Amino acid sequence: MSLILREVLEEEKIILKNLFSLYLHDLSKYTAEIEIGEDGSFEYDGLDVFWETEGLSPFFIMLDKSIIGFILLVERPFLKNEYDFGLNDLFILNKYKGKGLGIQAVKKLFQDKKGKYFVIELVENSPAVSFWKKVYSKLTINFEERQDVVDGEQCLIQTFTIK
Repeated sequence: MSLILREVLEEEKIILKNLFSLYLHDLSKYTAEIEIGEDGSFEYDGLDVFWETEGLSPFFIMLDKSIIGFILLVERPFLKNEYDFGLNDLFILNKYKGKGLGIQAVKKLFQDKKGKYFVIELVENSPAVSFWKKVYSKLTINFEERQDVVDGEQCLIQTFTIK
């Protein structure tokens, strides 16, 4: 089985939109800020911006030829602060969770994209917090962590450098 990251093409944004709805459904368990829409889906209005703005990069996580998730990466020139990359949207379909594929995807990203990172998780999202702690441990990444309010939510923010 071969895992790769592949940039999402603009003509594939409906696939990303559908996956993002599943991601938001999962995330809604940890925040009151996410509500289901009148059409029965969890919708994120800002997906179009990923093809309109340099420095916003969506990637499909592919296992063999199947899409099993996504990573939304924020990078320069969109980022203007001290960081090169921001990673706060990572999703793996339930069928593939717990198999180490998320860690493999992050490892591939880090192989291609070196620099200073920040990762943000909702404090209440214990599976995400646990996942990232496992990533740092398995990939021997030294990180700093702080708590802060982001978009009205208590979040953990980890920062680290990939060389």
